[in-house]
Amino acid sequence: MINTNTFTKISSIVILFICTLSSCKNNTTLQQDSDLGSENPDARTVVDAHSFSNPSDIAIDHMHLDLSVDFAKKVLSGSVRLDLNRKTKAEVLHLDSRQLNIEKILLDDGSEAKYLLSEDVEYFGQDLAINLKKKTKSITIFYKTSPNAEALQWLKPEQTAGGKHPYLFSQSQAILARTWIPCQDSPGVKFTYSATIKTDSNLIALMSAENGREKTEDGVYHFKMNQPVSSYLLALTVGDLQYQSLGRNCGVYAEPNMVEKCAWEFSDMQSMIDSAEALYGKYVWEQYDVVVLPPSFPFGGMENPRLTFATPTIIAGDRSLVALIAHELAHSWSGNLVTNETWNDFWLNEGFTVYFEQRIMEKVFGKAYEEMETKLGMGGLKETIERLTNENKVEDTHLYLELTGRNPDDGLTDIAYEKGRFFLQTIEYAVGRDKFDIFLKKYFEENAFKPMNTARFEAYLDEHLLKGDSSLYAKIQPKAWIYGPGLPDNAPNPQSEELDKVEVEAVRYMNGDKATRLKTKNWTTHHWLYFLRGLRHKMDINQIAELDNAYDLSNSGNNEILCDWFQHCIDVDYQPAYPSMERFLTSVGRRKFLSPLYKELVKTEEGKAWAKRVYEIAKPGYHSVSSNSIEAILGIKS
Repeated sequence: MINTNTFTKISSIVILFICTLSSCKNNTTLQQDSDLGSENPDARTVVDAHSFSNPSDIAIDHMHLDLSVDFAKKVLSGSVRLDLNRKTKAEVLHLDSRQLNIEKILLDDGSEAKYLLSEDVEYFGQDLAINLKKKTKSITIFYKTSPNAEALQWLKPEQTAGGKHPYLFSQSQAILARTWIPCQDSPGVKFTYSATIKTDSNLIALMSAENGREKTEDGVYHFKMNQPVSSYLLALTVGDLQYQSLGRNCGVYAEPNMVEKCAWEFSDMQSMIDSAEALYGKYVWEQYDVVVLPPSFPFGGMENPRLTFATPTIIAGDRSLVALIAHELAHSWSGNLVTNETWNDFWLNEGFTVYFEQRIMEKVFGKAYEEMETKLGMGGLKETIERLTNENKVEDTHLYLELTGRNPDDGLTDIAYEKGRFFLQTIEYAVGRDKFDIFLKKYFEENAFKPMNTARFEAYLDEHLLKGDSSLYAKIQPKAWIYGPGLPDNAPNPQSEELDKVEVEAVRYMNGDKATRLKTKNWTTHHWLYFLRGLRHKMDINQIAELDNAYDLSNSGNNEILCDWFQHCIDVDYQPAYPSMERFLTSVGRRKFLSPLYKELVKTEEGKAWAKRVYEIAKPGYHSVSSNSIEAILGIKS
């Protein structure tokens, strides 16, 4: 990983020093080109340790993509035009590029630019250094993606719900945008964009931009995004999709045989938008749509502006998992509007979003629902803190992370999400909800379309809310939350009357009462998850079998419940559940579900052998984000 980028002039040769891993042990040097321009090293300011780019000198203002989709070759090919903001006299533009075949680069005067690609650095790819002229205001890069581009998943027809047409989707977060577009792949760099995408006329192309709702006759689609976004929010999907409106400014895209089911599941979406606007101000992105992707999508959701990508695993048939939609909607303010400047500041995106999500859910579904989710969230956070502590990763339990020299994907844990949320909840309790809401609304308005880092947030919090009040500081303990390990001693202690009832039933069962006598009527997903998590490592194989016989948990239609249930089954080697677990692992690509199951399986030699066999079957249906994680768990070298 990149620690620092130093550019210097040595005999008119641009040399890129990339300090990676511990103590800057690895240096990568650009190939020599005596005609490539040089720049003043003092003009460069390192902002993002995970990017080669130099936006403090030259920043992308606007991007225009012109790409063709080739399902047979699994490549995108065409060009990207970058309109530039020349901030200094620097004459070399640095972009992030990974697995890209750069064919040529033209300057806006029609001449061909000289450029250099550094040696490849693991996870980061190559620095693409482009020589500009003094009056250059835009460049056009002609390129092709690799069939193995990690951001892109190409699915065969049989891997889709319809089974007739291929499918493509992207996943750019955290630093995978560079695998399908040469860009300044840093969350602190924002730009507008437009695009022309050419594909099969049987399919529709959608992007994180203004979208059409019908297929075109020629398979050509035009897009524009007039609000500035970060590279990790660039998104493309192409497939056989239909649209159904769900309200004034929202709707859902899905494969034709799923669209009605998805529309029913997301019927509260307009209420969520209205509730969010009532809390923290106008939804500025105009339209909010969701596209339900095939099962291989590695995350629950991705908050691409105007077009959230969502996993089909939330289609539970009872609307019990739609908090994910509230979460991705909340990102329209926290993340998409006010964005973490670097991946060390990731909690500023996710902590705010989980807090906002819970406020939306409380407003739409009531206090009891919110209390259950909050109590479950604290339980998951404590488990994460315990795991990271046991793995000697205590520093990863801080909100502000030190990810220099590491894959930013390492920061995608419950710490950013749940510890961040409970920190904000602590502030709310200290100052009062009304006052905190006024603060947050002003925070989103004043920092709209800007990056935010942890230090600036601390200053903003002090200036606009705490105002130097030492008693409030002592009550909230901001430093302990942001820079300290685990949970501070003032952490909230969530309560839920609904989950208290579940605890009574769990005690009854552990004291010998029959599974069929448990009072489970009207239990939601949250009730079952609390029940199962509370009994983890406490039940023997006979109790597992009894529960399965009573409630058929091995064949639940709810993926959240299945994930927790299968962990119990692995604990006691409950073999009757293994056929169902194999179907689950080979049909679901969401990393949240896959990782804990594979981690449990590898604890025994028999389990590891079984997991490796299943993985070989499942691998073609996993996105690289998931397969990379699973191969690390299984000890498989790619």
